[in-house]
Amino acid sequence: MPHAVALIGMAVVALGMVLTPGPNMMYLVSRSISQGRTAGLVSLTGTGVGFVIYMAMANAGLAVVFVVVPWLYISIKAIGAGYLFYLAWTALKPGGRSLFETRTLELDSRWKLFRMGLTTNLLNPKAALMYLTLIPQFIHPGSGSVVLQGFVLGTVQISVSLIVNAAIIFAAGAIAVFMKKRPTWIKWQRWLTGAVLGAVGAKLAADTFTSAIG
Repeated sequence: MPHAVALIGMAVVALGMVLTPGPNMMYLVSRSISQGRTAGLVSLTGTGVGFVIYMAMANAGLAVVFVVVPWLYISIKAIGAGYLFYLAWTALKPGGRSLFETRTLELDSRWKLFRMGLTTNLLNPKAALMYLTLIPQFIHPGSGSVVLQGFVLGTVQISVSLIVNAAIIFAAGAIAVFMKKRPTWIKWQRWLTGAVLGAVGAKLAADTFTSAIG
């Protein structure tokens, strides 16, 4: 089982990522505002299934990678740290988009909502890179089964994502109106998210350097 520190770290990264504007969140918020909470939740179900698919596919190969190619594990950790820095820059750069700068969409059936939520997540590079590069940051081969750790950490990520997304879906309309009237709040939301991701990225980069020279 992963250490408590790894579980907390995974939860923090998952929280930072779910609050970072991306294809999934932009679609869910836009859908919730244009078609209502039920549509948002149906779309979120498809997103959740996409996460489970990624988790299963990623964990199927983690044990082989870590045991047979140990240097590749360090490389993956380095890529993951770099990706966190990229997400931080995406939030902090001039002209970066806030979570609630949405677009309107046409009405869709529940099946199409589910399918679009699933497809949006499966085609989301942020979701793919997270399972291939970020979750391995918190896996320690000496703490037991690598595959089990991967599934536990993946479950933490999925739980945080679904809970936060569901809460945002329920409040999307009111928050969008509130934030639109307060552009300064939008700016601070972006800066806070970027700062958190940057800090975690720096910590993981330091750990990766230590592992490489150790």
